[in-house]
Amino acid sequence: MNRRRKAARTASASVNGTGREARPGDKTDRKVLITGGASGFGLELAKQFLGRGDRVVVTDIHAEAPDTVLALGPRAEYRTLDVTSEDDWAAAGAAHPDIDVLVSNAGIAVGGRVERTSMETWQRAFDINFFGSVRGVRAFVPLLPDGAQIVLTASLAGLVHPSVMSTYNTTKAALVALAETLSFELAHRDIAVTAVCPTFFRSNLRNSLTGDDPRADDMAGFLLTRTTLTAETIARRAMRGIEARRVIVTTDIQSTGSFYLKRFARPLYLAAFRRVGKLGHARMQKPAPKSLKRGAGDGRARNLGA
Repeated sequence: MNRRRKAARTASASVNGTGREARPGDKTDRKVLITGGASGFGLELAKQFLGRGDRVVVTDIHAEAPDTVLALGPRAEYRTLDVTSEDDWAAAGAAHPDIDVLVSNAGIAVGGRVERTSMETWQRAFDINFFGSVRGVRAFVPLLPDGAQIVLTASLAGLVHPSVMSTYNTTKAALVALAETLSFELAHRDIAVTAVCPTFFRSNLRNSLTGDDPRADDMAGFLLTRTTLTAETIARRAMRGIEARRVIVTTDIQSTGSFYLKRFARPLYLAAFRRVGKLGHARMQKPAPKSLKRGAGDGRARNLGA
């Protein structure tokens, strides 16, 4: 199916300014599917795609379309999709075999010291944050046209790995590795694969922390209260990298600086993050401020703030 779709697209396409045939990434009116798209970063990405003239299938765990999705207008539609369900992914592929851009964004936030994080929590985090994307890729890669795009919402935590976040860090690092691997594996079809790696930004993440170590979650809440970045700002910057078809996209000074610090000044990076780890340990020995008490979380897939 994907070969026929490419032929239909390129038969009438003019050669663009780079001397190659136009591809779906150059076009408007693409069809985009976004998981975890009813709020936060996923919702803002949906607005970015709609703003460039695309059509968007917003998916999330809600049984009915939330008002946030209904407000997007007639070029957006809603579908219930649990990223942990292979049946849901298969049904999405059957209903939307003509997707041009797959955005795997759904996930949960998990903090915690390694000895306080249960294996059940590790498995739940990987099932949603990592295997949710694997299921989506497996369902849609056979359907995507040549020149299509896959976007995985990773995190700065997938590039650099601060303490007290081992579960979350490893799920996001796995996503970065998946994106890079797929960018090579699908190169013969000109399918671009991007891992978006932002730092913390203001979102509902604080109320969805679901780990076994409440004190560590309090630390994450503290970081979220200090940032001035918004999901709208992060999505706008991420869109530039997505349109440029980059493999790794950082969206802010902190994530870009941390990435290059680790890459080109590793001894300094190691010293800095060891110091951060010690400061974090000292902070967790103090009573948690009441203002940072976490909200209840149900562990279901939603979109994240980092």
